[in-house]
Amino acid sequence: MDSIKKFVAEFIGTFVLVFAACGTAAAVGCKTSEANGAYILTALAFGLVIVAMAYSIGNISGCHINPAVSIAVLLSGKMTAKDFCGYVVAQFLGGIVGAACIGVMLGFDCGFGANGLYNGNILLSIFIEILLTFIFVLAILGVTSKPEFSNVAGIVIGLTLTLVHIFGIHFTGTSVNPARSFASAIFAGGDALANCWVFIVAPLVGGALAAFVWKFLAEQKK
Repeated sequence: MDSIKKFVAEFIGTFVLVFAACGTAAAVGCKTSEANGAYILTALAFGLVIVAMAYSIGNISGCHINPAVSIAVLLSGKMTAKDFCGYVVAQFLGGIVGAACIGVMLGFDCGFGANGLYNGNILLSIFIEILLTFIFVLAILGVTSKPEFSNVAGIVIGLTLTLVHIFGIHFTGTSVNPARSFASAIFAGGDALANCWVFIVAPLVGGALAAFVWKFLAEQKK
């Protein structure tokens, strides 16, 4: 029963992330080619969702709402492979439902805040997403490593996600989250769907890299 509650929490959290944050990107017309106030609004939406969810479902599931975070937690030895699989399925399903709701509200031609390659360059886009995800997940592993940080963890994680979006939207639209990218891509279609694999693979690599680096740093500290 506890595992089911965790999966439901992850479904809800990822639903809210995609619906509210990707929905903001679609509603304000945030585009990688146009640096304007829509960047800030979209970045803030992603960060604020994390803060809201961290302090609501965080005590139930840890508020991963992102397979890149879950793989880092798995590699850190803090969750089982069974729970990891359940988390990822819940996250993808939650994201899909969230994107579907965006389509109902804004129309299925709204773009869904989908990600895109930077200048059509796959390798550069992969590099950018690995680096952004690494920064984001490393911050999560650090701030959740001590109980005394628990009161501020949600704020730190939300602000870090805001930061990587402010920087990364210009390049790829900022994924750092395979579930979010997949959900947007399947409804946006076209190039977004064709290149979606980049925004699934790269964040997972970035999350795994963050786990290994954090493990090294934590062991050195001891």
